[in-house]
Amino acid sequence: MTSPATGTSGHDDDIAVAGVPRRRLSETKAAYKTTEFVAYVVITVAILIASVVVDGNGNGDNGSAGDYFRADRAWLYITLLTIGYMVSRGLAKAGSRESSDV
Repeated sequence: MTSPATGTSGHDDDIAVAGVPRRRLSETKAAYKTTEFVAYVVITVAILIASVVVDGNGNGDNGSAGDYFRADRAWLYITLLTIGYMVSRGLAKAGSRESSDV
């Protein structure tokens, strides 16, 4: 059904200004296109590498005298990082919009 005043389907997104169609708004960028995602992946990999490399005695034998940065602590940090990432994505989705051409 078209509106007689605008000649469009009556939706605000379809209204043209000076013959130029309006851009439709999507909620946010795709998650993999954000700097938060890149930082999340890099830091996660760095935590995993650090948990393998760091040992308690400092001589590089990877923990013969006891593991200083244990795997359970590394996974705890990754879990906290994941929670922070999900909160930041939720805030991004709640407050921003990305425009795209129709």
